[in-house]
Amino acid sequence: MTITLTVRTAPWRAHVAQLANAVDGLVPVVKGNGYGFGRLALARLASEFCDTVAVGTVHELDGLPDALRPVVLTPTLVAPASTAPVLTVGNRTHIDALGGWDGQVLVKLTSSMQRYGGGTDLIDAARRADLDVIGVSLHPPLVGSSAHHAHEIVQSLDGVEPELHVWVSHLDPATFASLPTTHTYRLRLGTSLWHGDKSFLRLGADVLDVRAVRAGSRAGYRQGEVAGDGHLVMIGAGTANGITPLPDGRSPFHFDRRRLELHEAPHMHTSMAFVPDGATTPEIGRRVDVQRPLTMTTVDTFEWI
Repeated sequence: MTITLTVRTAPWRAHVAQLANAVDGLVPVVKGNGYGFGRLALARLASEFCDTVAVGTVHELDGLPDALRPVVLTPTLVAPASTAPVLTVGNRTHIDALGGWDGQVLVKLTSSMQRYGGGTDLIDAARRADLDVIGVSLHPPLVGSSAHHAHEIVQSLDGVEPELHVWVSHLDPATFASLPTTHTYRLRLGTSLWHGDKSFLRLGADVLDVRAVRAGSRAGYRQGEVAGDGHLVMIGAGTANGITPLPDGRSPFHFDRRRLELHEAPHMHTSMAFVPDGATTPEIGRRVDVQRPLTMTTVDTFEWI
């Protein structure tokens, strides 16, 4: 084993169930790497309590349970062969790309994100292209309060017909429930649904080798000088798993309540850490903690405890 995600199964499942029961109109998001759990694993779980999931792109449609209706969040410039997914359009080019496609779409309305989206005239443009518009989509930024996001969403709905469902994100359940009754809403949830209380989750990596070294000796791909007498610890995790230094350059690895310093930047499947004499050195087969976002990490194995 190398990168392992350990999950305290009972409280994690309880959190997912609690949130699913609390949100009328929930759309679980299973995009990307499935928030560290794997996209298809989360989709199977979502099928137990929902009939719709959101994926990132048209390339993430394969393998989803047949019972689920997939909604693709990122616009595509090439129409898929199937009309089963609900697609998103955010400008006229996206609409033109779906010429002749016979499925349903959400029209992305512009927000302070300034990413995709247009005005309500985009709804009419999609209809003129014979697309079946079933709703509009709004995506506020991560920063700001849930109340601020709700205000932006409501301000954007002027001119949107009540029959069109409004798909939103970055609202907490209480704020979502307080949206005006002029429309019907769907709430996309990803991080808060699957990660919840992070004490339920632990990301770790195996120690695969330990070597005694002397100050001034050289080691690693880049033959960097060893910082002092101690040990080089080979950790079975690297860039192939999405493991990199933290944004400030620090090591993402911890052992015995201490950050393990990197000898050099992680590479592919191994990272080299340096432990000076006098500090506790992890033995081969022990597991060190990994401080990385699960959305950026490829997990090799799971432990459900």
